[in-house]
Amino acid sequence: MKITELLRKDTMILQLEAETKPEIIDELVNKLDEAGRLNDKEAFKEAILERENQSTTGIGEGVAIPHAKSAAVKEPAIAFARSQQGADYESLDGQPTHLFFMIAASEGANQAHLETLSSLSSLLMDSAFREKLLQAESREEMLNLIDQKEADNQEEEEDNTDEASSDNEGDYIIAVTACPTGIAHTYMAADKLKETAKEMGVTIKVETNGSSGVKNSLTQEDIDRAKGVIVAADIEVPTDRFKGKHVIQVPVAKGIYEPKQLIENAVNQNAPIYEGGGQSSSSEGGNEKTGIYKHLMNGVSNMLPFVVGGGILIAISFLFGINAADPDHEQYNRFAEMLMTIGGGKAFYLLVPVLAGFIAQSIAGRPGLAPGMVAGLIATTTGAADGGSGFLGGLIAGFLAGYIMLLIIKVLEILPQVLDGLKPVLLYPVFGIFTTGMIMLWGNPFLVSIYTGLQNWLNSLGSAGIIVGLIVGGMMAVDMGGPVNKAAYTFGIAMIDAGNYAPIAAAMAGGMVPPLGMAIATTIFKNKFTKQEKETGKTAYAMGATFITEGVIPFAAADPARVIPASVIGSSLAGGLVYLFGLDLYAPHGGFLVLFAGAVKSDGMNLLASGSLYVAIVLISSLITAFIAGFLKKPIQKG
Repeated sequence: MKITELLRKDTMILQLEAETKPEIIDELVNKLDEAGRLNDKEAFKEAILERENQSTTGIGEGVAIPHAKSAAVKEPAIAFARSQQGADYESLDGQPTHLFFMIAASEGANQAHLETLSSLSSLLMDSAFREKLLQAESREEMLNLIDQKEADNQEEEEDNTDEASSDNEGDYIIAVTACPTGIAHTYMAADKLKETAKEMGVTIKVETNGSSGVKNSLTQEDIDRAKGVIVAADIEVPTDRFKGKHVIQVPVAKGIYEPKQLIENAVNQNAPIYEGGGQSSSSEGGNEKTGIYKHLMNGVSNMLPFVVGGGILIAISFLFGINAADPDHEQYNRFAEMLMTIGGGKAFYLLVPVLAGFIAQSIAGRPGLAPGMVAGLIATTTGAADGGSGFLGGLIAGFLAGYIMLLIIKVLEILPQVLDGLKPVLLYPVFGIFTTGMIMLWGNPFLVSIYTGLQNWLNSLGSAGIIVGLIVGGMMAVDMGGPVNKAAYTFGIAMIDAGNYAPIAAAMAGGMVPPLGMAIATTIFKNKFTKQEKETGKTAYAMGATFITEGVIPFAAADPARVIPASVIGSSLAGGLVYLFGLDLYAPHGGFLVLFAGAVKSDGMNLLASGSLYVAIVLISSLITAFIAGFLKKPIQKG
């Protein structure tokens, strides 16, 4: 199937009228809808916006390829638009965008359709071809240019295949490319890597993990022969096969924009040795999948089940009485004591060791897990009457164990290859646990003094703690599940370990407000939201009620200037009110669901009153967010 069977005259715009990204998306979606290629225009637009929210499809070089695979597409199609003066599409290189190709793939698109849609990205890597498209004077000329270029590319691919198969000399590297939809970026990165490698005199084989399946699969012979491996992917791809090789892991966009640097690093083996187990010892920084934030989130995500499960069991124990778990109190209940033992005594006991262990594993792979968990256990059970350095010590223990393990792995590379089998089962755990354990035993008293000082400072804030509530609550709404949101939530969990349950109460209240607020806004201000947004609002009610802040993302993506400020104000207010009324939260997830289990309590109030007050704070703050957003937004123009 040819590209021009999907891109036709009735889906082409030779002079784009829109100037901003939202307007451009609207114009292209409308063109596809007018041509009868869509079942549901609003649903397809939502799918396009969801893809843009992952990363901009303004790939640079004056080109944007917004794309989505959706049931809202009646038949696979491509819409084209051109802007001679250039428009702002939030391009990765910061330059104006001139050529726009919107790819609409249907949910049940066959392989021929998907391969044709994907091949479009390959054509656009050629700067001379892009210039010809800019200069074309008619739709017919444009379609002829694409047909000719597609034919030329097919001939060139055949020639390159023959050439590559006969080239057994010089540097040889391999690569894997993949993106969430597997339509555009996957193949653009592959083509750019191949093109650049050819210019550099390097032989490369690139495996693509696209929507039509894996193409050009790497064989064991390819892997054994390669000097280095490039994994340019925004989704998980099989990597254990690269164990023992120098592996570079980066987002797929870097395969498009930094191919020369990636190839040089692979050829020079300027990359860590991959240890297997789904992890490499390290990878290039500067993206969402690598670096300190990635390691921290790996620890937090694996710790979260212990926090949630243990916290809810603690909350249920309170239903039998605030002191029901105390054998010496008149409220004592054996079942409540068992719940408290499981939740607080055991599940919460493992929080910091699990956090530290999985941070270390993220850094050093499987060899980092055991040293990290032991170091985390030392952090929480050594010093200050064995209260340890808590969450702070666990964070430091995790990073310490991970990077020390990397050093040990590097040092042990000097051993004869015959001992490789002993490394993971004997040498790594012995040297890793010993080294990190000794350092933590020596340094933990210092960490204890810092942690104790932090606890004392928070406890001394008194009424000024309202400021902490305002800040923590507001942070939950800044990026709706991003790093700022996670930092506030992580702080709340850290304070649980310190016996302070107010920060997590402020964090959960602040995280529930944005989706609830926008859901309420779609109900009250119906003329200011599209049909699709109003449907999304129904879902946002459920997501907000269960503490899934990401439920507000579709609204924030469509109108960040109004939605984000309104959300931050409401969330900050919720956090401040939680502190003002002295509410504590013992089940740090689940939203309204856990409130019925007695998760919230306050001095001087029974569990029903505390929970009702918490619900009222969240709902009032959500209403304020709804009214701010409603007044700021403009009515939808019909027709």
